[in-house]
Amino acid sequence: MGVSVARIRVLVVDDHRIFAESLAAALAAEPDVDVSAAGSGPAALRCLERAAAEGRRYDVMLVDAELGVLATGGTRPVPAPRGAADDGTDGGPVDGISLVAGVRSGRPHIRTVVLAEKDDPRRAAMALQAGASGWVAKDCSLQRLLTVIRGVLRDETHLPPALLTGVLRELTAARKHRTESEQLVESLTPREREVLRCMVAGLGRKAVAERLFLSPHTVRTHMQNVLGKLGVHSTLAAVALARRAGVGPAPLSGDVVERGGQLA
Repeated sequence: MGVSVARIRVLVVDDHRIFAESLAAALAAEPDVDVSAAGSGPAALRCLERAAAEGRRYDVMLVDAELGVLATGGTRPVPAPRGAADDGTDGGPVDGISLVAGVRSGRPHIRTVVLAEKDDPRRAAMALQAGASGWVAKDCSLQRLLTVIRGVLRDETHLPPALLTGVLRELTAARKHRTESEQLVESLTPREREVLRCMVAGLGRKAVAERLFLSPHTVRTHMQNVLGKLGVHSTLAAVALARRAGVGPAPLSGDVVERGGQLA
């Protein structure tokens, strides 16, 4: 009688088809690994949805750090909805960090590892902040990759030693920016914080006025005070700072009268 072996289900996500298929084939040769490959972020989301519908689930997802660059010509994230088509056309391209964050949010049981062609402390720090459990060079040995895969399933975090100092520096800087943003937000009055949360929710001046039972003129004054105290010159900059400080949007209920209004 054979001994039952607990199998690890791995999903390789890389828009370089030859690399994805080669890596998948190498991993599939391991007796305890089941592996599938997806050629885009939307394809990966489709695979995850299909596996969930069939009562199966992936344990580890290996994601190309440059995912989506071939399609977009840049690195700007373009989030896709869950269940987007697997051909990568419906929902648009998805970059690697956005995919990591989305999967971490919707399927926290899946461990993600980012595969990179070069060491990049800033991108590695972003990956960890998004929920990745590891950052590994694409040219590492198969045994090294298997060690990482098995390690992240034990809740280990894996980074190349050469990246540790740079990643810690990036994470410290990110925390410093967050702390500074929190201090600025704390300088606001309770009413100004309410207005800021409405701004984060995307409400324009008229909608904020109706929501808070204020006149549009009063809301405009509050918005100007918010921008001044935060040291920014636009609503978008205020929203970005608020998000860094952990300020969430005001809950939306009922019809929104006006969205996306700008401060005159």
